[in-house]
Amino acid sequence: MPSMNDLVRQHTALSEKDLEWLHLLVSEWQLLSDLSFADLVLWVPTRDGTRYVSVAQMRPNTGPTSYQDDMVGHLVPRGRRPMLDVAHDEARIVREGDPEWREEVPVRVESIPVSREGRVLGVIARNTNLLTVRTPSRLELTYLQSASDLAQMIAAGAFPFPDQQVDMDASPRVGDGLIRLDADGFVQYASPNALSAYHRLGLAVDLVGHHLGRTTAELAPSHGPVDEALAKVASGWAPREFEVEGEECVIQGRAIPLKPKGPRIGSLVLLRDVTELRRRERELITKDATIREIHHRVKNNLQTVAALLRLQARRIDSHTGREALEEAVRRVGSIAIVHETLSQTLDERVEFDEIADRVLAMVAEIAPGKVTGRRAGRFGVLEAEIATPLSMVLTELLQNALEHGFRTGEHGTVEVSAVRGGSPKEARLLVTVQDDGVGLPDGFDPKRAGNLGLQIVRTLVEGELNGTFDMVPAPERGTQVLLDIPVRAEKPPLPSR
Repeated sequence: MPSMNDLVRQHTALSEKDLEWLHLLVSEWQLLSDLSFADLVLWVPTRDGTRYVSVAQMRPNTGPTSYQDDMVGHLVPRGRRPMLDVAHDEARIVREGDPEWREEVPVRVESIPVSREGRVLGVIARNTNLLTVRTPSRLELTYLQSASDLAQMIAAGAFPFPDQQVDMDASPRVGDGLIRLDADGFVQYASPNALSAYHRLGLAVDLVGHHLGRTTAELAPSHGPVDEALAKVASGWAPREFEVEGEECVIQGRAIPLKPKGPRIGSLVLLRDVTELRRRERELITKDATIREIHHRVKNNLQTVAALLRLQARRIDSHTGREALEEAVRRVGSIAIVHETLSQTLDERVEFDEIADRVLAMVAEIAPGKVTGRRAGRFGVLEAEIATPLSMVLTELLQNALEHGFRTGEHGTVEVSAVRGGSPKEARLLVTVQDDGVGLPDGFDPKRAGNLGLQIVRTLVEGELNGTFDMVPAPERGTQVLLDIPVRAEKPPLPSR
């Protein structure tokens, strides 16, 4: 199915600003559909003005649909649907006409012009399935009156609200709970769900006739004066979202001022009980904090171990023993860097470039001469189970290059480069560690070398990382180590707090 962007740009002369307005409308029009118990189809005139193209469609959650098929992408000539022509040309809502019959279902059709800055961008066809029409209840009458007010605001270009971006997945919906207020903020009608939400907050009486803002502020736990900001927002004076936390529940609200003819005649307040959602969020926050604290303590413990090894190394007379302990200090330090980074994020993923730079700086301290370390390319975001062994592998390879690739006092360069490639399902990380030192000795076989560092590299790369490892002469001078490691498709880590 083509997207609204594609259809508008292909068939119409609307500007990007007009398209943004239509996107804002479509992000909000589930509200109109549910209040109307009707399907909505957005028709936009084509570039030459001879046809209309349907660019978006919405079905109601509160009633049966009148369209079994998708309408997006359909083209109809002017004149085929006269109500569209009248609504577009005269910039007014059109309700005249007899019901249409679609597959033996009577459908009432209305047309609502979509205006922006005095221009009509398109027309919403509102289609109501009349097969289940019955004597309306007070709730249904309130819904329909509110839908009528919103339709007039759309026709006047007063809805949606351009300065308010609403996350419709998280925002309350019509069926969650609805309250209708008059211009002074007093409750005219409260749906059963809305009344139940306020009873959970502690209200013992009916809401009708009460000032919603003051009532809400009084129910909110407070040890001081009434929260005037909450009282004002809950009164529906402006399009805002708010949240009220009681002793045992949390209620999320959204206020929508109604201005069908200019001045505000009242407001809609949508309510949703988010108690369980907030409880789970707090549990996740607690778990995240616990995990970060664990990483922080592991880092501290590793640094303590490194300090003890460093002290022990200073007390050993054997040069070989001292070097072995210093190598152990660097290995422990590389793992500590990963845990320090993990302690600052909200998930078990890290931006590995920072870790690689810190490992380069740490290992460069042991360089026998003036050897420069640098990084090229990006490692990107890696999972913790990859980052920890990879940091150790990088430490061993850099340490090996600096110790065996250069003579004392010799100048040189060690470069670590990283490239991510492959498909999203089979992403790969290609890492190259290259120096311009003395190169490999004759007959050297990295798969059989007994060096402890290379044994660690082989074990981690092939065993834990499920990758491949090779060590070959560099194209011009020195040694080149090649790593090929499978990784997950890169996603940005969650921001740290």
